[in-house]
Amino acid sequence: MNTLPLLVLFVTAFVDMIGLTMVIPLLPYYATDFGAGATMIGVLISAFSIAQLAVAPSWGRFSDRYGRRPAILAGLLLTAVAYALFAFAGSIVALLVSRLIQGTGGGTIGVVQAYVADVSKPKERTKSLGWLSVVTSMGAVAGPAFGSAMISLGGRRAPGLAAAALSVLVSIFAWRFLRESTELRQTTSHPAVSAQTSRGAIRRVLTRWREPAPRLIWIYTIAIGAFYGTIQTVPLLLSSRFSVTEANIGYFIMYLGGMGVVVRSLLLGRMVDRMGEARLSRLGIVILALGLASTGLATGYPMLAAGFTLMPIGTAFIFPCVTGLLSTVVSSNERGLYMGVQHTFGGVSRVAFPILAGFLMDHAGVGVPFWLSAILVLVTLPLTATLARYVLDKNRTTGDPLASALDEITGEYPTVAETK
Repeated sequence: MNTLPLLVLFVTAFVDMIGLTMVIPLLPYYATDFGAGATMIGVLISAFSIAQLAVAPSWGRFSDRYGRRPAILAGLLLTAVAYALFAFAGSIVALLVSRLIQGTGGGTIGVVQAYVADVSKPKERTKSLGWLSVVTSMGAVAGPAFGSAMISLGGRRAPGLAAAALSVLVSIFAWRFLRESTELRQTTSHPAVSAQTSRGAIRRVLTRWREPAPRLIWIYTIAIGAFYGTIQTVPLLLSSRFSVTEANIGYFIMYLGGMGVVVRSLLLGRMVDRMGEARLSRLGIVILALGLASTGLATGYPMLAAGFTLMPIGTAFIFPCVTGLLSTVVSSNERGLYMGVQHTFGGVSRVAFPILAGFLMDHAGVGVPFWLSAILVLVTLPLTATLARYVLDKNRTTGDPLASALDEITGEYPTVAETK
């Protein structure tokens, strides 16, 4: 593992997440002061995700062609502009524009993951991606506290200005210390720039689902929608069945986030070494489905505790493993593009699932979205079957799970590059 570039990137991601989460909790209050209702607040919240999913593949393709470093730096500077606009916003329109610019800058998340894959050895990629999620989660925990402190110290404009300053500072830090990831590859084996377009990559995922990259993207899409989409409605379930209020809901959410950080930092690496990415992602699917079902069926605290424990364990196993495998099955000159496409599909899922969950809660019951999501997650198991079986066989001779997965995929199915 190339420790120094990863450390620089993790610091960049951590500080960037602090800036993002400094302003998010304040958005509804600012919007309400400008006369916005709940519907408009929902639009403002979703604007970030909509912009992010729209531009993520383009950012990825840009980084494949021109480098990860300029894409990351451009995203940070765009984010700084968005925060400054947030600080001085005097209308709903200005807030909306700031959210759209934030989402555009935040569309580089796939580029960040591609950088991690570039500078990590194949067998270390999933662990590195797990640590990336750890540091961003820590930033998400620290950010709201900083935002509240800024309000107390400097008034309403202070959080936006502080977040903008952080983005500028971290962009300077990244410009000074973050090396271009292509400098760390073996240039003799670095392929030419791909001619694949963002639209073509999206079409391939939709129409060629048996190929390895689309299979992995569909697993990610359903799993992230099932968890992050339905978890946004969990306060309604807790309020209905357990009389949880806004005064104590934070403790439940903190437990979910804290469990995810613990699993990714202490358990994920050992489990990858023992099982390999393909089998571990399969286990994660089962665990996530059990957690969702337990939450939906819970009428007492023991079942609820089981659900709230299993869900973050399942996601901690699924997402880094699937992203690690995706970084392997596509060629390095398409890595940014397909990781961007993965976030586009995941973004659509995260928008659609909450809407569906709310509708089902209104018309079928508060627990229905959770066990229905569990069923949808289990449906993705066949997409992992060949990977898991092959890794189990190959590990007996090679002991290299990622190399085994790649051999199996390129042997039974064509890679993205080979199908052109």
